[in-house]
Amino acid sequence: MAFFLKNPSKKFLSGIIGLSSGLMIAIVTFELLPEAYMLGGIYWTILGLALGALMVSFLDGLLTRFYLSNVRRGKGFIKTGMLLGLGIALHNFPEGLAIGSGFVAQERLGVGLAIVIALHNVPEGLAMATPMRAGGFSRLKAFMSTILAGVPMGVGALVGSMVGEFAKGLIGLCLALAGGTMLFITLGELIPKGKELDGGKISTYFTTIGFMLGMLISKRF
Repeated sequence: MAFFLKNPSKKFLSGIIGLSSGLMIAIVTFELLPEAYMLGGIYWTILGLALGALMVSFLDGLLTRFYLSNVRRGKGFIKTGMLLGLGIALHNFPEGLAIGSGFVAQERLGVGLAIVIALHNVPEGLAMATPMRAGGFSRLKAFMSTILAGVPMGVGALVGSMVGEFAKGLIGLCLALAGGTMLFITLGELIPKGKELDGGKISTYFTTIGFMLGMLISKRF
């Protein structure tokens, strides 16, 4: 979707970023953390959240210092997109583990998981690509960045198919880690950038709408 945006207005981008933010918070709240808790327990879930937030904070400094120091326009938005891509990549690995493990247990389960996860990845890709486009990335560059973020899912599926049931604890920890990164990035980067673009309440309205939509998606699938 973000691939086809040519020169979107600031209000439009603010709304899309707000919508993506709400969807991301809902995915973390109703999908990642409950699953991490079920598989790994409360302590591993809290540890994963903390490690995810700390890792993003560390990488934030590295990106700003070494990669974005010479970027003149849209630096903040590019950084947000790249950090979110990292969170999505971390999220995709345990999802791949779940798919691979599901196929080992039962082919029908693996197919079902693959379909549901594919649907959930649509708002995540939108959340990653939109700030990149706002920061000046070309459509092709933003699109290829989202493709790269999906590679860990294939790796995770391969590992999951080999370790099967033994992957449960690892999946739980990875989901909590991904939840920590995505929550930290959404609250600390994505939502402020949406407000910065519009300067009004558009991003807040769409964040609320995105959260409600995310609730419906979680309930339905």
